[in-house]
Amino acid sequence: MVLSGGGAPAQKPGGILRIYHRDSPASMSIHEEGTNSVSIPMMAVFNNLVLYDQHVAQNSLDTIVPDLAENWSWNEEGTRLTFKLREGVKWHDGKPFTSADVKCTWDLLTGRATERLRLNPRKSWWNNVAEIVTDGPAQAAFVLRRPQPAILALIASGYAPIYPCHVLAREMRQHPIGTGPFKFAEFKPNEGIKLVRNPDYWKPGRPYLDGIEYTIIPNRSTAILAFIAGKFDLTFPYEVTVPLLKDVKAQAPQAVCDLVSTNASTNLLVNRDAPPLNNPDLRRALALALDRKSFIDILAEGQGDIGGAMAPPPAGVWGMPADFLATVPGYGPDVAKNRAEAREIMQRLGYGSDKRLSIKVAARNIPTYRDPAIILIDQLKEIWIDGELEPIETANWFPKLARKDYQIGLNNTGSGVDDPDQQFFENYGCGSERNYTGYCNPELEKLFVEQSMMVDREKRRRLVWEIDKKLQEDGGRPIIYHPRAATCMQPQIAEDYREHRLINVVTLRPRGFIPYWDNTVYAKYSDWARWFWKGAVHIDDVAAAVILSLDLLSRRRLDQQLVLTLDSAYEYTDAISIIGMPRDRARRSGNTIPDITIWRSLTGSTRH
Repeated sequence: MVLSGGGAPAQKPGGILRIYHRDSPASMSIHEEGTNSVSIPMMAVFNNLVLYDQHVAQNSLDTIVPDLAENWSWNEEGTRLTFKLREGVKWHDGKPFTSADVKCTWDLLTGRATERLRLNPRKSWWNNVAEIVTDGPAQAAFVLRRPQPAILALIASGYAPIYPCHVLAREMRQHPIGTGPFKFAEFKPNEGIKLVRNPDYWKPGRPYLDGIEYTIIPNRSTAILAFIAGKFDLTFPYEVTVPLLKDVKAQAPQAVCDLVSTNASTNLLVNRDAPPLNNPDLRRALALALDRKSFIDILAEGQGDIGGAMAPPPAGVWGMPADFLATVPGYGPDVAKNRAEAREIMQRLGYGSDKRLSIKVAARNIPTYRDPAIILIDQLKEIWIDGELEPIETANWFPKLARKDYQIGLNNTGSGVDDPDQQFFENYGCGSERNYTGYCNPELEKLFVEQSMMVDREKRRRLVWEIDKKLQEDGGRPIIYHPRAATCMQPQIAEDYREHRLINVVTLRPRGFIPYWDNTVYAKYSDWARWFWKGAVHIDDVAAAVILSLDLLSRRRLDQQLVLTLDSAYEYTDAISIIGMPRDRARRSGNTIPDITIWRSLTGSTRH
């Protein structure tokens, strides 16, 4: 829900958006790479069938909107998902987009195509897809082996773009062709990536920019200094740590920054197929040695979250609550007790102060991996393990893990979407390419399937907690913590963003209310944030939110008309009934509030 100024003037189109990039990817093919270093720049080249509403900070099935598909429908059994496709859409080389491209994309992802992807990191997402059936050029249906309501969540991810049938997968690595708002222009390894405006984009008037340029700067401090100096409009998303955020605020106070949970986990990879770590007792000792809070305190000054595989609340929908998490071995607050147990295990295995275990700790050679790896090495000394850092360049990281060419790895696993079907099948499923540790529990995998078929979200959530707990008990991929990081932009970029979307006053965000003139998340709204994440928001809660927002407006003169957007779950008549309260309060204090239009987006009905 946003309060927005309906009369905000449109910005003049044009210009190049300048962003620094954290590293040099192996290729430009989203479907063949396991990192957002590729998906972030390349999403602008492509379209999905459906996409998460980019104005809503937390993804869910309720926030999915059309993209290349105009609409979609399920059969009664929940085993056939049919998409009605947009007509008249063209690929960047001028060829028409059709249902054949949808079929070709998923034939490629499921291994049914004649051509094979060099790497297919998310193949496990689509194990339940039996086939893609086309009915004319404008209709494609996913035929599923069993019901899977959340498959729509996977299709909406930034990792699920449509590829063209007429372009070979190997050509997409260096010269991708899409249907998106920008055309791929250039990729120079270790230098940069350039995109240019697609003048024939199917969305009228879009894009606003002439292009986007990414400059590759692996050194994070150098990149931040360049941003502070005004050489970049935007930081690489979710790359500004809490300590660096302080530097940005001190040296560039005009910058607009947003600190959020990254929907990723920093975790421990253990090669359980090779000695000595094929011993489950040794793996348990490793997990017990972790001091999770120290990672957060050292790297993020306390700004991080402890959790299991699923992102913890309130940022995550499916994560274990704190009281449930405390019952998981190794997650208790008594680190000394955990480490004493770990040393007992090590002694039983023949290790001690006079016989230490030497091991290599692999980490991708960028700060988000390298920095926590150094802390891990220090912590492992407490249980007589001497770690040696093995930095790996990004282009070699995923292939190295896929062939299990490591002993211990410090990994940062981005989920791409907050849903158990992604997390469980991709990272813990037997035989998955992204299951780097080789963990396999056939009985638990039956529960993966059971939760995937559930329609009742609350029952599904409770089963997900039990699965997550078991994964942590088994040490399938010990989760260290869930980081928070910021994205910063120059003030003019923030202003352009607001004006293009007609955002004028207040945005309701997952952690509270953030007026655009102040980056602070107001603590007095924390209760609102807590009950918001518990489930559906009642109209009384929306009413309270509106009152608080309009109280802010009563203290700030605005000449433009305001629009209150409510989704279809809310009756606008109830919202209207509460608007008079702050308006009357404002009148009594000598202030005025502009007229407000209530817009109910699903039906298009209005009430002034």
